Amino acid sequence: MYIPWVLLAILCLVCAIIGHNQAMPPPLPTALGVCSLAGMALLWRDVSSKMKGGKRSWSSLLSQYLAVKGVGWLGRRQRKTLEADTLNVKRVQEETLLQRLHKNENTSYGKQYDFSSIKDIDVFRSRHPITTYEHYRELIRRIAAGEEKLIIADKPLILAMTSGTSGASAMLLSTKDTNSEFFLQGVAVCLDAMARAFPATDSLQRTTKFFYSPTFRQSEAGIPIGPNSSTPASSRHMLNLYTTPAPAFEVPSEKDTLYLHLLFALKDPSVGTLESNFASTVFYAFSALQDRWQELVEDIERGKVSSALALEPAVRSSLEALMKPDTERAAQLRALFQDGFRGIAKRLWPHLHLVLAVDSGSNQIYGEMLRENYCQGVPFYSPFYAATEGLIGVNLWPQEPNRRYLLCPRSMFCEFLPESVLEEEAPHTLLMEEVTEGQNYELIITNASGLFRYRVGDIVKVVGFHNQCPIVEFQYRRGQMLSVRGEKVSEALFLDALKKAVTLWPGAQLVDYCCAESGIMGDSIGGSDPHYQVFVELKGVRNLSEEQRYRLDICLQQDSAVYRSFRSKGSIGSMRVQLVAQGAFKELREHMMAYSNTSPNTFKMHRVLRRKEYADFLLGKTVS
Repeated sequence: MYIPWVLLAILCLVCAIIGHNQAMPPPLPTALGVCSLAGMALLWRDVSSKMKGGKRSWSSLLSQYLAVKGVGWLGRRQRKTLEADTLNVKRVQEETLLQRLHKNENTSYGKQYDFSSIKDIDVFRSRHPITTYEHYRELIRRIAAGEEKLIIADKPLILAMTSGTSGASAMLLSTKDTNSEFFLQGVAVCLDAMARAFPATDSLQRTTKFFYSPTFRQSEAGIPIGPNSSTPASSRHMLNLYTTPAPAFEVPSEKDTLYLHLLFALKDPSVGTLESNFASTVFYAFSALQDRWQELVEDIERGKVSSALALEPAVRSSLEALMKPDTERAAQLRALFQDGFRGIAKRLWPHLHLVLAVDSGSNQIYGEMLRENYCQGVPFYSPFYAATEGLIGVNLWPQEPNRRYLLCPRSMFCEFLPESVLEEEAPHTLLMEEVTEGQNYELIITNASGLFRYRVGDIVKVVGFHNQCPIVEFQYRRGQMLSVRGEKVSEALFLDALKKAVTLWPGAQLVDYCCAESGIMGDSIGGSDPHYQVFVELKGVRNLSEEQRYRLDICLQQDSAVYRSFRSKGSIGSMRVQLVAQGAFKELREHMMAYSNTSPNTFKMHRVLRRKEYADFLLGKTVS
């Protein structure tokens, strides 16, 4: 246990300082001083054992050490609470629900549904309908305009915009409760799971966090509107954990911020973790590194920041004050890059222990590409299952290849709609203790920020139980389902078929993909039976034969009996596969973000395009 030594050292140091300031008799301050020195020596021994190189100040190391140990203690406590909660899920879920209803019973919404008289789950389900965003749209607009106590008792911290992956971006409420739940039940627990699975992450190495400062606007009532994320630089205590200095987090340009993330990461050979919300962000960071490594190495060699970056003079001055010419590191980096980029992460940072990013769902292919190429030999941990609505689940099994998440019974009150009844008008929901292993369900949540019996749109598969609590794997978003004749081909099903087809295309490596239903394409593709328009970006091939393209259709027919049935009857035509130019999806990502409220931190590639202009954009990038 490390905490007692830390507390002892701090206590001794404080006592010594007090003794010095109080002009105590000589023997006592002397004893306290010796005790302080002994405690600090023990602390320094512990700190020193966890260092992996790099030039750090004592204050920086101590600050990081105390932060890590404090969160570690908190994580163990929260993990213990979670374990206890999983032993009596029904009771914990009912407590969570009733606490939320009680807190908001005096709002206009709470009075409308008579929250004060609801005493159990059954009454709540009988009184309150299952909802979608349209149920809340007008109420949230009124909150944005300044009305209070409409849905929730507290004033929202921000009006959080969803990423809009499966439809238009929605504005939701984000409160202090949802933020504290995310940290306590999510971050703290996952850091505990990470420390157990990857003990080397306990060393005092800095993390490179790929994060981009979001842009906020103000509502009529002055409430910030934007993505639900905070800048690491907003807390000075966090900065010692990261390689990127504070001024870089405030640079508005994503491209320039990424350059600075890479620059300061390359300067530090002892980086221990690469972190981002999603694996796609890490993948694009390595793509940028491959394009700009020579410029980055020159900056390290000269001790300057590239003049190509559009930085405010004060920001540039602050950053360049942290740069000193380092010809030795520059020469080392140049030699490493010239040896190629496969496995480059572990060569740049020999003590790299982990990539911390979500690599499930739409990010699965980016995680696979990173593990096969840039990040060979580095473990990945996909910690959370979360959304703008709040924390849903945590991954307690970091080393397992399948990303499984334990639902957090105190974060969300959860109901489950069986996949077979999704289209029914008044379907009956199941509770946590009623679901069946191996079955798919749509999640219905009641959260801490004004959503009641809300259809999230996520389909999950129950893959097991931890005590009484369901463990789930994310399957697909309802809005990301392909369906031109009611056949309903999910993202997961299509991706599996595509990956099989790619193995039949000699030399091909999948970089990215998306689909569009022919109905949105209009005259741009000419007349034909309803079909799927598929856009793929590949490495290793410049063209696909018609036979190779048809392989994808065959693979999907083999995996989906429903699709095969429609194809055999001729009511769905053969899919059309378009090979797009290298970098097309990176450009599409930039194009999508330019016309939406999505930030780089929350962006997820749309696997089914619902807007014609996005499909037309990729048609313009077609090379074969």
